[in-house]
Amino acid sequence: MTDGHHLAGRIDGETHILPVRVYYEDTDFSGVVYHASYLRFMERGRTDFLRLLGVAQGDLFETAKEEAGGGFFFVVRSMGIEFLKPARIDDVLTVETRTEVVKGATLNLAQRVKRGGEVLVEASVRVAFLAGGKPVRIPDGLRQAMTPRETGAA
Repeated sequence: MTDGHHLAGRIDGETHILPVRVYYEDTDFSGVVYHASYLRFMERGRTDFLRLLGVAQGDLFETAKEEAGGGFFFVVRSMGIEFLKPARIDDVLTVETRTEVVKGATLNLAQRVKRGGEVLVEASVRVAFLAGGKPVRIPDGLRQAMTPRETGAA
């Protein structure tokens, strides 16, 4: 059994790149990608970004129990999206995800959905880390993996 990393895209410098094909189910009646489908594409990008950083969800859960108590989860606290151009059925898109800031219990991510070199959607995403139902400082292992190396922000 494989670990699935080959399906999770790749990291190029500080940016995670995930290819996504547009299927019929992602579109509206005219064959254009329905706006909510971009949210699913970007969620996949964020999840696979963590996977490729070596953050195993099971290990992170155990660490969070030790550091913060109780189960952990991430929630999208806010998201700003600019829909610039439409994607269509059968397009092959790339979802780019990069960390901008990791601070306290939150991290800010920048995401873009592209077709070739053309940017179709841009999003800024603030994600909060919760454990035991309350915001808590992001565990050190994840904090180190997610912090952009070029800024050294913590």
